[in-house]
Amino acid sequence: MAQTVPLTNLINDLIGDVRDPGLMWQVAAIVLSIFLGWTLSLYLRKRLEQRDSQGVVRFGVESFGRVVGPLAIVCLLAVCEAVLRKWQHVNLIKVALPIFGSLAVIRIAFFLLRRVFARGGEVGKTLLTFEKVFQLLVWLGFALYITGIWDEIFVFLDETVIPIGKHRVSIAAILQGAVSVVVLLILAMWAGAALEERLMNMQTVSSNLRVVFARLGRAVLIVVAVLLSLSLVGIDLTVLSVFGGALGVGLGLGLQKIASNYVSGFIILLDRSLTIGDVITVDKFSGQVTHINTRYTVLMSGDGVESIVPNEMLISSAVQNSSLSNRWVALQSKVSVAYDSDVDQVLRLMEEAAASIERVSKEKKPGGSLQNFGADGLDLAVTFWIQDPENGRGNVTSDVNRAIWKSLKQNGISVPFPQREVRLLGPLPEPLPQK
Repeated sequence: MAQTVPLTNLINDLIGDVRDPGLMWQVAAIVLSIFLGWTLSLYLRKRLEQRDSQGVVRFGVESFGRVVGPLAIVCLLAVCEAVLRKWQHVNLIKVALPIFGSLAVIRIAFFLLRRVFARGGEVGKTLLTFEKVFQLLVWLGFALYITGIWDEIFVFLDETVIPIGKHRVSIAAILQGAVSVVVLLILAMWAGAALEERLMNMQTVSSNLRVVFARLGRAVLIVVAVLLSLSLVGIDLTVLSVFGGALGVGLGLGLQKIASNYVSGFIILLDRSLTIGDVITVDKFSGQVTHINTRYTVLMSGDGVESIVPNEMLISSAVQNSSLSNRWVALQSKVSVAYDSDVDQVLRLMEEAAASIERVSKEKKPGGSLQNFGADGLDLAVTFWIQDPENGRGNVTSDVNRAIWKSLKQNGISVPFPQREVRLLGPLPEPLPQK
């Protein structure tokens, strides 16, 4: 651990540097480092904004632009300290180094936390509160480092041991282990998010394969981070065999559904029976597939309601997929006309009205048919095709019906409605006398 300087000695050294003509070299080094660091940060951010590529480099550096400045300043100050200490004192630079180092740590932590827990761009109150607490702890650590109290606190924590079973572990070791576990897990989650975003932008690869690789990549990174953190803490990895046995018992007793949903999720992604964007119906749920997760699939209906369907249901139940092998969907509009109407003319008008709608396919032309001789008129229907069922069916059917109604009205064709004739047999009853 770096050797700290007591506060009294630090103040005396700074006062001594003020009287030294070489102080201007330290001030110039600090100002130049700040200027070059922030200039580099602004340059990188502008260059990345002008690029159209979506590679891993851009993903990592574009959001990392705010962190580059403090890191560059710390590196430049370290170089200046190494150079100037050969000819003069560098106490002022020694104070500036931990200040900008603390700022760099805070910026890096904020960057990682927001990339992992605020990927949609919205930062919740819990995350903001945690960031404020973390920032306070970092500056408190800086104050302890500057005043020289940090060494005393660390020695105290290192000498204070806690009995855990047959072993005795110091508080310092426990804290170091906890910090290493948290840092490695956050780094693994950030790397998984970076990998997922990169894969989801690869349009040449099937959407299902992209999701599979993203999920597997994140799982592998988290497992590696956990194993590495356990090794750093000093925990023997053979204890995982006991955990594996307990997990097997749990799967056998009460976790079958959860395990089944996870396995079903990978089956769906690998066999490509469903892809993001498909319009499906399963049980009483229907809508467009918006997300396929390892445990559940999200369906969004036409009214915006999202249904979370367990993956096991998609494997064990019959699923109606409107866009599995092709996206053609046939829809039908029905209307009744009077018996004295010209059937051929009405069918032609209905076909022309349906073809006039933009979403109706021009390749597969609408076709009309006489379906039934109804009690009130002739029952006619026109069948038309669409190729974008994810945009809704009711809206295009409504447009076709409106076009048919307008065409029939313009050509004087009446649409009958049920009429009933009531006949009274025999003389009318005499009215009751009024009181």
